[in-house]
Amino acid sequence: MKTEQQKKNIALRPPVVVVMGHIDHGKSTLLDYIRKTNVTLDEVGGITQNISAYEVLHKDPPRLGETGEKGKDKKITFLDTPGHEAFSKMRERGAFIADIAILIVSAEDGVKPQTIEAWKTIAETKLPAIVAINKIDKPGANIEKTKKELSENEIYLENYGGKIPYVEISAKIGTGVDDLLSLILILAEMENFTGNIEENGSGFVIEADLNPQLGIQATLIIKNGAVHKGMFVVVEDAVCTTRIIQNFKGEAIDTAFPSSPIRLCGFNKIPKVGAAFKTFKNRKEALKCIEDWKDLEVKPPTNSSTEKLVAENKKIIPILLKADVSGSLEAIEKEIAKIKCKGEIESAEFKIVAKGIGPVSLSDIKNISDSENAIVIGFNVKADKSALEAAKKREIPISFFNIIYKMTEWLEEQMENRRPRIKTIETTGRAKIIRAFSRTKERQIIGGKVIEGAIVLNGTVKIMRREFEIGHGKIINLEKGKVKTSAVEEGSEFGMMIESKIEIAPGDIIELFSIAQK
Repeated sequence: MKTEQQKKNIALRPPVVVVMGHIDHGKSTLLDYIRKTNVTLDEVGGITQNISAYEVLHKDPPRLGETGEKGKDKKITFLDTPGHEAFSKMRERGAFIADIAILIVSAEDGVKPQTIEAWKTIAETKLPAIVAINKIDKPGANIEKTKKELSENEIYLENYGGKIPYVEISAKIGTGVDDLLSLILILAEMENFTGNIEENGSGFVIEADLNPQLGIQATLIIKNGAVHKGMFVVVEDAVCTTRIIQNFKGEAIDTAFPSSPIRLCGFNKIPKVGAAFKTFKNRKEALKCIEDWKDLEVKPPTNSSTEKLVAENKKIIPILLKADVSGSLEAIEKEIAKIKCKGEIESAEFKIVAKGIGPVSLSDIKNISDSENAIVIGFNVKADKSALEAAKKREIPISFFNIIYKMTEWLEEQMENRRPRIKTIETTGRAKIIRAFSRTKERQIIGGKVIEGAIVLNGTVKIMRREFEIGHGKIINLEKGKVKTSAVEEGSEFGMMIESKIEIAPGDIIELFSIAQK
């Protein structure tokens, strides 16, 4: 039973909303319109690559048959989750952290694979959801067809055999966006999201990165309680003091309440994105929390013998990876793990031997200098001048990228170029020697008949005697019916001059072969 005081401390909190769906269906455009800021134009390759959180205000819509004051500004917190396939983990994490999901689908393009993938995540996490049918202003928009495609994929809208509320919008010009925000507030009221403002704040890490001036910083979403200036924040074994609390605009604040996104600086190590955080009023409690977490943390056993076996059978291509934020780092690791050798034999694989947040440094180059054929990749980061000089001196290439798929395409090429080649000998023709004519030094004129495949001019042959290989030779002249030719087919007789140290005798077999690298 909750005490009366505890009940008084519990208050409604703003909903935390995640926008999900296929790439290019308008997630960032929608958030851009809502925030009246410019996100989309600053994106690289049209992809939002860092999960972020924003607060917006919207007037509470009046209810039919209700009395009382309406039209108050109410907060909504949005999580901006990337749409690129590489960020599926981040999308799943966003869904876990959120209270309400918006599935955005283009009325022009209809349901796409990532639409279905996003919906599965929403369904699995049992999030209350709203479908936003976007791009209704486009000439190619077909709203009815989009609704039908949604139904075919078991996404049943209101009045279309289901109970999922939906809104038809144009994120570009704003049509229907107010209706969407009103629907979010109605749904939030029905779900009754609450938090106890007197408890110590707790929630989740949304993003973490290394700021050259401020050190390790992280963006957090508070799901319960309040975070005050002077507290200690613990994320697994990472700790930080709330000496400086910033809201999503970068403004310094003293206290933050449930559903608020905040930025903290000064962590002792980069906290894990998606991990839960807790706050404490003193250092002793914070350190005890870290010790308790370490006691519970079970590290998976390493199978060194298995790793050794893999290394023996495959060429390992070491990678040093640096990225701007931990979310990007995680996504890139997932993409690299997907890259496999082309062909029947997987003769090489990438292995990330070192990774981190921030620019490529001199110590990074030193750490990888002993690795053979190492690759250094910087994603949305630069390299220190000393690192560039050291890399050039040690002939270690550094490649920089700011678009995921460009990086994966480049790595696929590197895999193909660097993988070991397996030499295979293919027999393309066999001939039986019938007569042996004159011989001078290393050249001999012989006659024979092709019994399999074809014999070609300038080809290299194996000389076989009673099924044993006795030497090699090269065809330097070839005739068929006393006419010079470049090839003699199966069943035909020939005369040839062959260059070989071995004297060829009647009854010998010559086998034409080629060496291929696979």
